Amino acid sequence: MDSVPVSKDWRARWRAGAVALVLAVCAATCLNCAHSGTSSSPYGRYAPKGEASWYGPGFHGRTTASGEVFDQRAMTAAHKTLAFGTRVRVTNAENGRSVTVRINDRFPGTKGRVIDLSEAAFEQLAPTARGVIPVTVEVLGR
Repeated sequence: MDSVPVSKDWRARWRAGAVALVLAVCAATCLNCAHSGTSSSPYGRYAPKGEASWYGPGFHGRTTASGEVFDQRAMTAAHKTLAFGTRVRVTNAENGRSVTVRINDRFPGTKGRVIDLSEAAFEQLAPTARGVIPVTVEVLGR
């Protein structure tokens, strides 16, 4: 009877099992991303719904977290985690108006808030007297 030495057979089975385990973990991670609507890359799938607020007069001319000077008339926004320079489309959930802004600042975030827009950007979506509006944020790229 031909047989493989026990030590070599054990190593081959161990390697095959380790490879199978790694592939299973990778497949499960990919399936989880596809079903949850999230992705390790924010492009395309990142579209949270929440509230947008605005900021302007008290911060105009000050340095933002990205190092540039804040201009309340520019189409910019603050976000908790998106990379500086990322362009996003913000859509008012009530009237369908949208605006494209560039992330150049950070904000601590208030419960339910997903983005803080410059005064000019907010005015494209709703009167600033509203203060806060329901929105969807879609990442467009850099």
